[in-house]
Amino acid sequence: MSTTTTIRLSEDLKARIASAAERAGKTTHGFILEAIVEKAEMEELRADFDAEADARFARIVATGKTIAWSEMRQYLEDRVAGKQAPRPVAKKKRA
Repeated sequence: MSTTTTIRLSEDLKARIASAAERAGKTTHGFILEAIVEKAEMEELRADFDAEADARFARIVATGKTIAWSEMRQYLEDRVAGKQAPRPVAKKKRA
């Protein structure tokens, strides 16, 4: 079910949106809806990213294990080059 929400736009922004929508071959309404959906999806992805980063950091704190950047970088460079490379293993950092 759809609901109506009113937003106030400056005349300048309204004109920019109308122009962009026309270039994209969309109605102004469709263009605005698409922009809102894209923004909501980006924020959801950001929240997922932040949650994953927090979980990974919590694992590092709990275990004390990490992968040295030099090992990870070599692994990534090999993968980008199409080489099969063994995945680095997390180890406790020496004091």
